[in-house]
Amino acid sequence: MILLIIGLPGSGKTTLAESIVNRTNAIHLNADAVRADLNSDLGFSNEDRIEQSRRMGALARLLDDQGFNVVVDFVCPTSETRKAFGRANYITWVHRIESSRFADTNSIWQDPTAYDLKINYGLTPEQEADAVIRHSGLFDWRRPTTLMLGRYQPWHEGHHALYQEGFNRTDQVLIGVRDTYLTSEKDPLTFDQVSQLIYEQEDEAFVLKLPNITNIIYGRDVGYSIEQVHLSEDLQKISATQKRKELGI
Repeated sequence: MILLIIGLPGSGKTTLAESIVNRTNAIHLNADAVRADLNSDLGFSNEDRIEQSRRMGALARLLDDQGFNVVVDFVCPTSETRKAFGRANYITWVHRIESSRFADTNSIWQDPTAYDLKINYGLTPEQEADAVIRHSGLFDWRRPTTLMLGRYQPWHEGHHALYQEGFNRTDQVLIGVRDTYLTSEKDPLTFDQVSQLIYEQEDEAFVLKLPNITNIIYGRDVGYSIEQVHLSEDLQKISATQKRKELGI
């Protein structure tokens, strides 16, 4: 997912971005940092601003294609620069100030007409981050979460029922997939294949690749519990081996 945060210089974009990144484990692309290094050949002409935006969008999509959440914050002052950036899944306009200390930016700034959330003055950065995370559907790494851990070779109705049970415990469920590809004849699916089968049934799931975890240990008073959920007899009888045969794997 790509979250684009736009607004005048000094409006609080970077502060908001950092709050979101700290709570979502996303990658942060700050335009000033990118311009200082990767885009150091660019100035602030209209053409260079458009090219800066194009490169920021391209970089964000490269990371998004690799499965990362990406938070991008930069001025992106005009309709041309926003068009050059390209696809973003969620756009936040930080509108805390009416003008910045840069006269050239003020002179070209155009209020955006397409955005998902407009943030005005009056909220703390944490409140702003709450709003963005909630409205965009990002997984909040600080909220209570239920973990499902398994091979899921393949994901089937029993796993789906257990996934639904997870939401009876917490508002978030993390599906941790053990990377067991080819460790046995019962593990013919790669992580990408497993996650694709999960997303086909649970389109908003949060799937995380994990090592081949075989042991879990913990001390006392660790703040979480390990629970076996007893599903119906029919669901308990589902055979992953039979499911693999039905899928031709």
